[in-house]
Amino acid sequence: MTRPPGTALPHAEFDGSLAFLREGYGYVSHRCARLGTDLFRTRILLRPVICMRGREAAGLFYGNGRFTRAGAMPRSVLLLLQDRGSVQALDGEAHRLRKALFMEMMTPAALRRAEALFEQEVQRALPRWQGQESLVLHDALLEVLTRTAAAWAGVPLAEDEVAARTEELATMIAGAGAVGPRNWRARLLRRRCERWAASLVRRTRKDADFAPETSPLAMIAAHRDADGTALSDEVAAVELINLLRPTVAVGRFMVFAALALHEHPRWREAFASGSEPDIEPFVQEVRRFYPFFPVVGGRVRQPFDWRGIDFRAGQWVLLDLYGTNHDPRLWPEPESFRPERFRDWPGDPDSLIPQGAGAFLENHRCPGEWLTIALVGQLVRLLCRTLRYDVPAQDLRVRLDRMPALPESGFVMRGVAAA
Repeated sequence: MTRPPGTALPHAEFDGSLAFLREGYGYVSHRCARLGTDLFRTRILLRPVICMRGREAAGLFYGNGRFTRAGAMPRSVLLLLQDRGSVQALDGEAHRLRKALFMEMMTPAALRRAEALFEQEVQRALPRWQGQESLVLHDALLEVLTRTAAAWAGVPLAEDEVAARTEELATMIAGAGAVGPRNWRARLLRRRCERWAASLVRRTRKDADFAPETSPLAMIAAHRDADGTALSDEVAAVELINLLRPTVAVGRFMVFAALALHEHPRWREAFASGSEPDIEPFVQEVRRFYPFFPVVGGRVRQPFDWRGIDFRAGQWVLLDLYGTNHDPRLWPEPESFRPERFRDWPGDPDSLIPQGAGAFLENHRCPGEWLTIALVGQLVRLLCRTLRYDVPAQDLRVRLDRMPALPESGFVMRGVAAA
């Protein structure tokens, strides 16, 4: 639905904070549908905000540098998922140069290495998994992905610190959507993780042999911003965590991939027979269909007009990621799981936006998107070809009022063994 030019921007309610918590991923789209619009006004935590969804809104939000991420997220979320000084908090040339650093890490060879490391860690964990009557896939993947992320980034991880690093990274992710004690605890663990990461940066800068020269850790330690200065130890630590934490967060997409294989067994049968061409379409449909980030926030940098609406400098705006991925104008039968839709997909950057929209280098689109696709695809291969397991009766509901979302059971597997 589009709002005709010249009509007033609808106002949804005085404050949508409680409704947002209650409705979660569906909050923006529910109101767009009710009001017959793609954008509306409300307040969140008493702060005026414009909420919007759809392809055109995504192009507006990510294009031409109109919005900044600075000041666009609640402090409780910012301190867990980005933190000050990170690439997501930068704009213009400063953002472009820092973003290029991350994109240099995502070469085809680096992605293949990540796939191989992940498979190695699954094989390492398999004897332990086989000794358990059942396991919760999400919980089991947290340590596997922590080890994978560290090895891929060139971070040495002693056995006696694996549990602490796993807890820190996993708690940051789970606590970002929480308020109160859960969020406070996650922030305390974040600070502990930052101290550890800063110590790695300092060691890398003092000892040329501490981390491989081409490793992400070494690249971050050596990076210089637009003014020629190296990142402070603290900012470099934040950026290192911005590699490790999102890699662990990929576990949520992995659990949804396992759920999709269970609920749509024809795909499991196809992949078990060795079929490769549909793995990426399958992963892309997992990313479209299941909930990951609900919204992304921005603030207007310079005033502009769009669809007859004045966007004033400093205006807070929320773009509906989940709702855009379920927009029936973009995705026929959006509530049906159909990987076939991605077989000939042209790759529109403003339609499939689970991790953001726009171009990678110029905009704030997540640089880890390729890594996500590679790792989830590798899990699909392992589940279908390397492992055998049963899925017992359990609560597999995915509640959209839980942010970040997962199946209620975390996806329990029984009798895990090598195929």
